[in-house]
Amino acid sequence: MTSLLIHRTIHGTTKLLSRIVGVLVVFFSFSLTACSPDAFFTNLPFSGDNKVLFKDDFSSTSGGWTTQRDENTVIDYENGGFRIWVNQPNFDYWSVPGLRFTDVSIDVDARKLAGPDDNDYGIICRYKDQDNFYGFLISSDGYYGISIRKNGDHAIIGGQEMRPNTFIHTGTTLNHIHADCIGSTLTLYVNNEKIAQVTDPDFTVGDVGLLAGSFAKNGVDILFQNFSVRKP
Repeated sequence: MTSLLIHRTIHGTTKLLSRIVGVLVVFFSFSLTACSPDAFFTNLPFSGDNKVLFKDDFSSTSGGWTTQRDENTVIDYENGGFRIWVNQPNFDYWSVPGLRFTDVSIDVDARKLAGPDDNDYGIICRYKDQDNFYGFLISSDGYYGISIRKNGDHAIIGGQEMRPNTFIHTGTTLNHIHADCIGSTLTLYVNNEKIAQVTDPDFTVGDVGLLAGSFAKNGVDILFQNFSVRKP
């Protein structure tokens, strides 16, 4: 299990036109609990769905997600879901359950509980370590991006900016996020609409996870529910 605090430098001034995500710098990390490749875990009944690899409604703590609470952070099971609260500007927090998969389809429901709409949150896939993974991100003001963190450097794949999309629900309205990591193709769906697809060959296997972060204002508070990982 891993949960990380990372600092992000933001470049760009016209948020209505673009939000540019800059370099990420890791400050600390927790210990990783090893799991066998392509582990098959769940804390919910499968209901006959043999494609389910991992499923968590966060009704218990058996899913293995790392938790943390302090004056600037909540990463914990709460309010019938998994909550990430970021009480510092320009910071991201994330948590992974300590699994390992190749090609997967990942789903989660997420909504903002409080804080600025200028935020980002979403799904992690093919998490190798704190410096290497993909992110499928949206924001409460209607922006999206598929990101890569490689050898500690962060970028939006296929461009320099998170971009707006009208299929993303803004404010505190719930969004359903779906990410496909299949071969070198990475696809982001929001509320059952395909909004981005890119290709990248760098990572082929790794963990899955959840991420939320702040930009200029602190207090980002995101609740995730109904997380699942399936065979494509």
